[in-house]
Amino acid sequence: MIALSININKVALIRNSRPGNNPDLVNYAKKCVRYGAKGITVHPRPDQRHIRAQDCINLANANLGVEFNIEGNPFASYCASDDESVSDYPGFMAIIRQVKPDQCTLVPDSHQQKTSDHGFDLTQDTTELAKLITEIKNLGCRVSLFMDADLNQIPLAKAIGADRIELYTGPFAEDPEGTFNTYKAAALLAHEIGLGINAGHDLNLENMALMAQLPSLEEVSIGHALTLEAMDFGLEETINRYIHILEKD
Repeated sequence: MIALSININKVALIRNSRPGNNPDLVNYAKKCVRYGAKGITVHPRPDQRHIRAQDCINLANANLGVEFNIEGNPFASYCASDDESVSDYPGFMAIIRQVKPDQCTLVPDSHQQKTSDHGFDLTQDTTELAKLITEIKNLGCRVSLFMDADLNQIPLAKAIGADRIELYTGPFAEDPEGTFNTYKAAALLAHEIGLGINAGHDLNLENMALMAQLPSLEEVSIGHALTLEAMDFGLEETINRYIHILEKD
């Protein structure tokens, strides 16, 4: 079965739009787990517009019983908060060192980027990235690199120590049928060289059935679409629909 990890960033965005703690992210994550999610994903950014550094700690301390995946730019540094009620962003690696999540997904997004929209370019100097991967793995975390479906780049992810790649599926969402073979080739290569395979970005109930056919796919991360679909079907039913798709052979 392909594992469903639910990204709760958009729920945090709703919470942050009003004072207080409603919805409570820990309770929401527990509901997701109760309804069948196999993982919870968060993506803290320096502006803390959705997931905040303290959320990562709270979720880790909740002992959810499923994979906790923190994703973000490993080079994101300390950032003072403009809101006195919100603690400063300590830097991505500071969060990872404190929380030690089950999986750390490294993403090359900029500080003000609205959403992740490309994978790493590993043809550039990766010396510092490789050092951080080693450090994260020494903390006991699995490391996944956010990557495009580029056959020339995937072996480079293996070479610098990644355990998995997360295929950026934005292009797939725009043209599922037209791009699937590209993703299939990328997955086959990744599996052949010993990399685990995750996928995420703009996946939804409409395109998931095709993505679920990707060879050796282990995990999908879904947030934006699932949050919207839950408005139509309810959270439990939405998760059940994803699980039904992901359980199929």
